[in-house]
Amino acid sequence: MMMPPPSVCHQSAQVHATRIAGTTATPATTKMPWLQPLFRQQASWRLLSNAPETTVYGGGSAAANGQDQARRRVTLTTLRGKYRRGEPMTMVTAYDYSSAVHVDSAGMDLILVGDSASMVAHGHDNTLPISLDLILHHCRAVVRGAQRPLIVGDLPFGSYESSPVQAVESAVRIIKEGGVDAVKLEGGAPSRVSAAKAIVDAGIAVMGHVGLTPQAISALGGFRAQGKTIDSALKVVEAALALQEAGCFAVVLECVPAPVAAAATAALHIPTIGIGAGPLCSGQSPDHSKVTPKFCKQFANVGAIISEALTEYKHEVEGRAFPGPRYTPYKISAADAQGFAKLLQNIGLNRAADAVVAVADNERNIAAGGNKEAEINGTNGTLSTQLAV
Repeated sequence: MMMPPPSVCHQSAQVHATRIAGTTATPATTKMPWLQPLFRQQASWRLLSNAPETTVYGGGSAAANGQDQARRRVTLTTLRGKYRRGEPMTMVTAYDYSSAVHVDSAGMDLILVGDSASMVAHGHDNTLPISLDLILHHCRAVVRGAQRPLIVGDLPFGSYESSPVQAVESAVRIIKEGGVDAVKLEGGAPSRVSAAKAIVDAGIAVMGHVGLTPQAISALGGFRAQGKTIDSALKVVEAALALQEAGCFAVVLECVPAPVAAAATAALHIPTIGIGAGPLCSGQSPDHSKVTPKFCKQFANVGAIISEALTEYKHEVEGRAFPGPRYTPYKISAADAQGFAKLLQNIGLNRAADAVVAVADNERNIAAGGNKEAEINGTNGTLSTQLAV
């Protein structure tokens, strides 16, 4: 498999150190002429990327880097600003250059280079077979295609479970060799929390992931929704809180009932990204070519269809129209929701308990009403502003 030229790491480290220090360093090639061919090779390699070098570190004003405000690179600071303002975030999974170009053009905030590539791109039955080297291959392709979004690379199964040291080593490879901005790991067990903390302490941004964690299907007994009982719901919230304490900048909530996701979102002080977790998370997560060769007949404008769909998805998330009740299928019984709320109150998470009650009452009212979609869409904004920010 093709790896980036060694000069990428040398020059990136030099530029990064210089920018952090705020000084003008003497170019390495002045003292070591033999590095010049390597740097020229690196410059040629950079031409394959869609991302201008001025955007890599997210520094400078829009005027300075020639970009308007809408095209400025998304950073953790950008996401924190949206979170404080209560603006929904959008994340989409991509595995290749073409998909990344579409997602970038649609204006998404984040791209996840997910280990689900094992199933979607390579035909496996689950996410377990994909290797770190193969994830790196997908990361590099996505980075070349996406200029604006913050890109998160998945740590695949087997790359971080053994020890915090292994976790840091794998995360460093994802960042250095994959070129992404952050990493994601699954689970909220103490060993996973320790791994997350070690990676954060190493200076790498980490996104957590609780609820349904596909890498744990052996222990879970398959792809099963989580948080459907009081005990399971509390574990979701506690795991999310533990990952926040470890320093994660966001947490994915996958396949959990909406009241549970609302409780976790209300209890946390970092964004949550919902995947089948209802409308009250801080954000949600669901071939474009630059040139068409003359010898290609265009049978259908598939790129335009994809772009239109992504744009519609973005607008519905930002308008809190998606996901409505039709796409929030995982339920917790009314009795368990009430018991879960009381348990949260008993441990001091009053805001989270209020979120559970509000969402459960809202779902009950919608179920009893006629126009379900209209009613949920009319109440999402109020609930989200009060509870999900």
